[in-house]
Amino acid sequence: MNSISPEQLTHDIQKGSFKPNIYLTNLSMAYFQDASRYVAKNIFPICPVKLSSARYYTFAKEDLLRDNVARKPQFGKVQPAQMGQADQSYACQVDQVIVGIDQIEALDYQRTNAPGSADPRKAKVKFIAEQMNLHQDIVFAENFFAPGIWGNEWSGAAAYDQDAKTFIKFNDDNCDPVLLIDDLCTDVEQNTGRRPNRLALGKAAFNALKAHPGVVERVKFGGSTANPATVNERVLAELFGIERVVVMSSIYNKAGFGTAGDMQFICDPTSALLAYATNTPAIDEPSAGYIFTWDMLGNGQYMPTVQYAGENGTHSEFVEGLFAADMKKTADDLAVFLKDCV
Repeated sequence: MNSISPEQLTHDIQKGSFKPNIYLTNLSMAYFQDASRYVAKNIFPICPVKLSSARYYTFAKEDLLRDNVARKPQFGKVQPAQMGQADQSYACQVDQVIVGIDQIEALDYQRTNAPGSADPRKAKVKFIAEQMNLHQDIVFAENFFAPGIWGNEWSGAAAYDQDAKTFIKFNDDNCDPVLLIDDLCTDVEQNTGRRPNRLALGKAAFNALKAHPGVVERVKFGGSTANPATVNERVLAELFGIERVVVMSSIYNKAGFGTAGDMQFICDPTSALLAYATNTPAIDEPSAGYIFTWDMLGNGQYMPTVQYAGENGTHSEFVEGLFAADMKKTADDLAVFLKDCV
């Protein structure tokens, strides 16, 4: 439908032929989260796949890291080295969300050229995008960021005990977080040949590290009056010798529809995950986890947004979001999970 001019709109309103409920078009109370708060894709790499389920090879770490070279006997040869090979599988299931648009109600907004989220179509497309990002982080937390998932799991306590796998909590001044992370990285490196390069911090764990005297002491002399020293993700990455530190700060409403809101952090705010991961999928490089993504519609998107018309006579249309991924732990020995950090 062609838009009408402000003059024509005024004339129609004066005649009584056009009486919409007018809303501000440059302001709304929409609690959309900043996209930077969503973290699922910042820890483990995305691996696009052509099939919804298939298998991939795994090679035995013990064989790859063993010295298989031996002295050649005179007039003879050494025994062939063994290189163990197995396989694992992934399976991408499709998740969906749908929201409706009343075409008749949307006419008022079309005729007034309402911009941004005042336009029902734009608002609901943005709603779908927000839902898919939210869901992706929730699936990430369920598969990677919770107790009982990783074999190497440590617990915050009042004292450090390597045998019991306990460490001093981050909000205890007796904790030395730099030494702790360095020791954990060294253990993983000794066991796998890879030093962890990702550290995911729950919000409370991050806040405790920011205020920890041992951390503050190390960075305070790098500041000035004009640019005071600040403990942020980049600073912690440098202190720990980690390529990337990510704060798990996305939130969601845990309550059901029609009940009072129960806002929670998606990832446990008191936990942390230390892991080695590749930046991109590789056939000759291990990674603690992968996000296998399936392009179910053939349009190159694993989280596509689709708009379609409703049944005749309903004067409605719908926007749907689809999500097809398998977030899978692929190398258990490349990660350390820390619970009860504070």
